[in-house]
Amino acid sequence: MSLGSPLDIVGILSALIGVAALLIWVERRLLAIWQDRLGPNRVGPLGLFQVVADMLKILSKEDWIPPFADKPVFVLAPVLIMASMLAAFAVIPVAPDIGIIDFDFDLLYVLAVLALSVYGVVLAGYASNSKYSLIGSLRATAQAVSYEVFLAMSALGVVMLAGTFDLRAIVEAQRDRWFVVPQFLGFVLFFIGLLAETHRTPFDLPEAENELVAGYHTEYSGMKFGMFFVGEYIGVTLGSALIVTLFFGGWMGPVLPPLAWFVIKTAFFIVLFILVRGALPRPRYDQLMSFGWLVMLPLAFLNLLVTGAVILWQ
Repeated sequence: MSLGSPLDIVGILSALIGVAALLIWVERRLLAIWQDRLGPNRVGPLGLFQVVADMLKILSKEDWIPPFADKPVFVLAPVLIMASMLAAFAVIPVAPDIGIIDFDFDLLYVLAVLALSVYGVVLAGYASNSKYSLIGSLRATAQAVSYEVFLAMSALGVVMLAGTFDLRAIVEAQRDRWFVVPQFLGFVLFFIGLLAETHRTPFDLPEAENELVAGYHTEYSGMKFGMFFVGEYIGVTLGSALIVTLFFGGWMGPVLPPLAWFVIKTAFFIVLFILVRGALPRPRYDQLMSFGWLVMLPLAFLNLLVTGAVILWQ
């Protein structure tokens, strides 16, 4: 196991939180362009200061806790979600010599920490003592636990090809060919699983504003609501970085420095996450769960069987 320098640790975590805040503006602007409207364009150049105004508004709001809530658990839930996303990013190899921590089972660690974030959702719904919050958290838990299965299975094809769970070794194994070529089905399944895991449209049913007000967010305000919000965007960044690392060669590319390639590839998939939100409708909850168990599961098994057969044949 190796630990990055203090400069790497502070730089990566600071950049991650900064990117998560900037994505609020990026998502609004891109959705506005695709939907043929203006979006934020009044506060600052291109509306950039709108994010600052929104953050100041959230931070200055009364940090109210409902009297009927379980206060310690109510406060812990958003902290757990944001902390788990930051902790999962700690093993992402940003460049050959840039990273926070590296050990032999990076991918298993990421999947385990992502699973821990479900507890934050469960606790938020339970502690809010509200039927809307409880229903939203139950939806989110069932969705996350189900799609975590397919997320892990779709990544196993890459593990079989690379012969390791070490993310740096997986990147190095793609020096001659990106794994998206032999594992295109695995990539599609992994991307869909990440959409469900991060509760992004069209899989944002736990929040379903027209049904559940805001799901497990309902009773939250101020800084605690902001932590949920930032945690979601950190999850999008983490998911994009994972896709780049597992399927698109990580930091590898010609001419430009490795860090630049990692940033460009990750930015592309962040934009793809946003484009999916602007393009696809939200399914019913039963359709979401049926799609997972009746479509995603057989395809994930098929991908593993074919990958194993090809490796044995070679």
